[in-house]
Amino acid sequence: MSADIYKEMILDHYRHPRNYGELADANVRAKDSNVLCGDVIEMQLRVDGNRIDDLRFRGQGCAISLASASMLTELSKGKLISEIQKLGKEDIIELLGADPGPARIECATLGLKVLKTAIYAHLGIRMPEEET
Repeated sequence: MSADIYKEMILDHYRHPRNYGELADANVRAKDSNVLCGDVIEMQLRVDGNRIDDLRFRGQGCAISLASASMLTELSKGKLISEIQKLGKEDIIELLGADPGPARIECATLGLKVLKTAIYAHLGIRMPEEET
């Protein structure tokens, strides 16, 4: 795929985010921000056993942070918690279709950090240092 198609996908998710809004029956929530640019993402999950049954996100920020959070919610719905725990920076770059570069990688991975924070809170264990 050409770089233009990836840019269009990012803009589409930014303008029309998937799974955006309030999840009324969420049983776990997490929120964090990127202090470098002011992006804020909150994830709300309904976890059933060891599976993410449903999730939503809310937030404000740049196109990359909101688009990656939107794409991540699509990827995560119905997945096992263990599958989400294995996701990393490379998976977010693959979702976006391009490496946002060192200055924007924090924007791109904010949603993943928040999602993992929610998962570890649900499990009642501390998130590993390398994940933060």
